[in-house]
Amino acid sequence: MNRVKTRAPGPRDLIRRMKEYHPPLGDRSGLRLDFNENTVACSPRVLEALAQISRSELTMYPERDRVEHLVAEHLNLKPGQVLLTNGVDEAIHVLCQTYLGAGDEMLLPVPTYSMYGVYASATDAKLVEVPAESDFRFPQDRLLASITPATKVIAIANPNSPTGQAASRDAILKIVDEAPHAMILIDEAYFHFYGHTMLDLIGRAQNVIVARTFSKAYGLAALRLGLLAASEDSMHWLRRVISPYSVNSVALACLPAALADKAYIAAYVNEILLARAEFMAALEEMGLRYWPSEANFVLVYIGSLHAEFSRSMKNRGALVRDRSADPGCNGCVRITIGDRPQMQRAVQAMTESLREIEWTGDPQ
Repeated sequence: MNRVKTRAPGPRDLIRRMKEYHPPLGDRSGLRLDFNENTVACSPRVLEALAQISRSELTMYPERDRVEHLVAEHLNLKPGQVLLTNGVDEAIHVLCQTYLGAGDEMLLPVPTYSMYGVYASATDAKLVEVPAESDFRFPQDRLLASITPATKVIAIANPNSPTGQAASRDAILKIVDEAPHAMILIDEAYFHFYGHTMLDLIGRAQNVIVARTFSKAYGLAALRLGLLAASEDSMHWLRRVISPYSVNSVALACLPAALADKAYIAAYVNEILLARAEFMAALEEMGLRYWPSEANFVLVYIGSLHAEFSRSMKNRGALVRDRSADPGCNGCVRITIGDRPQMQRAVQAMTESLREIEWTGDPQ
């Protein structure tokens, strides 16, 4: 048989220039304090819902409309204002594809979640990074000064990752008012640990989009579920871009059960808040600098031995996330908050790791 030699065509130049994201996956056994997931479990009602899925149901394409109605009711929104997505990653991707084109700009306070920049770089728009203020405070004045007629999207993670800092309601409202020609994305992935939302602006401010995830407090990261909330006019265009079947039927079957178990979510969030307070107190005792957090993680300054610290923690069965490559975060490690027993184990592992790497403090 003759061999046919072929050469595949290369990708578009835009894809060649696109930012890459390589999450440090692999063996994640042990104490998972690296991805800001729920480190305990989802509601037991989710497993009950899974057990009720029939074989015949798996033969059908998913339909998200009914569940979107339930989610809208849960959030006190209209069904036409809610769009379920395959995680918040797809939500960001859909937003960028809908609104960003040649000659447009996306404003992005940094450091922040990497995927905003990744998906913006997949368009012909210009990404404008706006550095945080000292102590990673929200750069309100810098952001306002960066708004131009070309500004099309402004992405604000609130609370922000990896810093745990939050922008005030007044600061966000000021940006919404000053950029009526831009879509303002408010990513509330960590809402449950913060308690403040801008969802009430949906339907009132036409340029506001709010994102939520079910991967954090709800513990459904494996099912990949997120949402966008926006005006019905904006939703018309977002729905044109999104794949009609991107949210699978298993996820759609489980979400109503997770939403219904309000007592479970309340108990889990309360436990995380207690563990966060205890952990930050332990950091004080260890003499480690950290940034008070409004999320389910804390950013800690280790200094020049950050890589050695992260490796030592892994050797002790505790995974943490080195964020030194993020703007302004050199020497910083982000540590997810689990429940109190888990965080007591984390403190013990940190104490041993700091001793092993002979950490004596680091100039800041």
